Amino acid sequence: MTANTRSDESGIDLDDIGTNPTANPSFTDLIASRLSRRHLFGLGVGTAGTALLQACGGGGGGGGGGTSFPILPPAPAPAPPAPTPAPPAQQAPLKLNFNAVAKSLDDVVTVPAGYTASVLYRLGDPIAAGVPAYANDGTDAPSTYDRRAGDHHDGMTFFGINASNKWDPAGASRGLLVMNHEAITPLFLHPAGQTVVGGVRTVADEVLREFYLHGVSVIEVNKVGNTWTYKQDSSFNRRVHTLTEMAFSGPAAKTDYLKTKYSTDGSKTRGTLNNCANGTTPWGTYLTCEENWAGYFRRIAANDDKNRSTKEKASFSRYGVASTGRELWATVTPDTPDDLYGRWNTEVIGATATDDYRNGHNTYGWVVEIDPFTPSSMPKKRTALGRFGHEGACLGPVVVGKPLVWYMGDDSRNEYIYKFVSTKNWDAADIGGGIASGDKYMDDGRLYVARFNEDGTGVWLELKLGVNNITSSYDKYAFADAADVVTNARLAADAAGATKMDRPEWTAVNPKTGDVYVTLTNTNAASRPITKTSASNPRYYDDKTTGGKSQLGNPNGHIVRFADDNADPTARGFKWDVYLFAARSTASADVNLSQLTADNDMSSPDGMWFSHAAPGLLWLQTDDGAYTDVTNCMLLAALPGKVGDGGAKVITNVDAGTPRTQNTFVGKAPGTEGLRRFLVGPKDCELTGIAESGDGRALFVNIQHPGEGTSDIKAPISHWPDGGTSRPRSATVVITRNDGGLIGL
Repeated sequence: MTANTRSDESGIDLDDIGTNPTANPSFTDLIASRLSRRHLFGLGVGTAGTALLQACGGGGGGGGGGTSFPILPPAPAPAPPAPTPAPPAQQAPLKLNFNAVAKSLDDVVTVPAGYTASVLYRLGDPIAAGVPAYANDGTDAPSTYDRRAGDHHDGMTFFGINASNKWDPAGASRGLLVMNHEAITPLFLHPAGQTVVGGVRTVADEVLREFYLHGVSVIEVNKVGNTWTYKQDSSFNRRVHTLTEMAFSGPAAKTDYLKTKYSTDGSKTRGTLNNCANGTTPWGTYLTCEENWAGYFRRIAANDDKNRSTKEKASFSRYGVASTGRELWATVTPDTPDDLYGRWNTEVIGATATDDYRNGHNTYGWVVEIDPFTPSSMPKKRTALGRFGHEGACLGPVVVGKPLVWYMGDDSRNEYIYKFVSTKNWDAADIGGGIASGDKYMDDGRLYVARFNEDGTGVWLELKLGVNNITSSYDKYAFADAADVVTNARLAADAAGATKMDRPEWTAVNPKTGDVYVTLTNTNAASRPITKTSASNPRYYDDKTTGGKSQLGNPNGHIVRFADDNADPTARGFKWDVYLFAARSTASADVNLSQLTADNDMSSPDGMWFSHAAPGLLWLQTDDGAYTDVTNCMLLAALPGKVGDGGAKVITNVDAGTPRTQNTFVGKAPGTEGLRRFLVGPKDCELTGIAESGDGRALFVNIQHPGEGTSDIKAPISHWPDGGTSRPRSATVVITRNDGGLIGL
């Protein structure tokens, strides 16, 4: 997410700046193995082999996971070892079959000839009978917002429905579209923006609107003829927001870390927010991921530090909980009897933790499971997957008799890449089991963080008390128990020696190869100076805008990919390379390492998702502030190869005229045959969130915060999607091919 209203000089959301002060490796700080192309690429890369993979994705935010989870039967007796199945039948190679869309600064959504993009679901649209249409002028009754579309549409999944109202992954004309609403653009939500007097929010109704506009939507969508619509009065429709009650499960549940005045035993909390990317489960539920949650809480260190332990202050610092509160929600007075506003104040006020919300911040930063098929079900925050700035949770292989795996990024500069491996092996009988299935697979497992080595290999480091320096004697934070480790997962990853990365965002798994892709959206010179470049974060350069403004560091970002050893997601080792370096097509060869052209050059890759209808087709979305002098944000289609299809390379970085060489591993240049611009969005937007119908003939795409940089409500930068003089609205569009064919192919 790039929230221009809360950004630094380079357009990066303040929550993304990073809070990692450790000396953990930035690759060059590691004891480097011999940099050898033969060592990296001679090892070979396993294919999916015995595992069918479900591709995931998902902003700036946003991982929009797919909903097709092919299940392999267990190996026949006698086992083990299981016999190796016959290789899958060869399919004709995929081919992109559209003309690239040109870069654009227009206030429209542009798609290739032969395609139609229609607006489906906009900020404020009603999702219950009797709720009036959205006025879009700030006058809509706040009490109706729990039955309206939220703001900042983000990560998204399509769950097909059959005639029995059950999950059908192949559903092509009816389904539940479940999407995140990451944040808000306050200026457009009230008659004249937020009312703030002396640093205090003075209109409680404005804050109530904002509470409801965060979270998640579940809506029923239907195809009639060639047109998709959502069903306003569907019994499945639901909003999950900051006031929705949620349970905790896993190692941190019912521990002192989560006790508050609202839940004195630490078993539950209210709400979810800053929901960016997402994920799915093979039993048919939705995972929403809490990303930049820390900035919403009020904690004035000068007032609160005297009441805090050394450990608590270390945790606050590492997670960036130290501000007046992003939307000043805690300042509303008088408060309600159930502390709707005061719960955002995470300072010590009462005698004990059950008298105030000193632990309120600990109740956010988790992966949250929602059952879209049971509207009355209570969501659960799955603490075993760790607490950090979750960008998404991408499901890996789904194989009967094998553990389940989710890959996750922590979206902030110099943060890490994680994976969670379930203790229980997958049993297809759990399909349709809802939250109860989640209890089985997501509350017990192993949490890992990635260390990338200089020689193109890597190691998964377990985050567990007593291993990898995660002990009570660790000098920067004394870990007490398993709940402490997952609640302070960033500190545990620091202790283990994980590798700092350039803003890890969405993760996606290629169903054809098993390779895992991670977007590294960008970073700047302050976060990664030229002396801290590395094989996997190798570039340092000046991307000058057309106006001559310098943008030093890695402002365009890149995409790293890795293959777990032996194509086994439970393996502790992996091999990696850089699939794609984003850049202007006019940049030098040491910057434009992927040889991008005017048809596919891009900046700040963010959302990412593999099609399940066309395995191997990758969709890339951008959340950019560096290349917006040339084009609005975009969606691209890609046909990537696999880890090791390129080679080792030495590049030259330059700062203040001083050159410095850097080794790296570059994937095969995609060319326009393998990467092509498919869509350009309206002004000042982010492209984030993507899903498809079960037959791959409808592509759902989210357009987030058009016109967000507007400073004068009377002169919005964008008027999309309604046009005229209207205020802009985040919205979902559905893209179809005019001849009814597969999208992109």
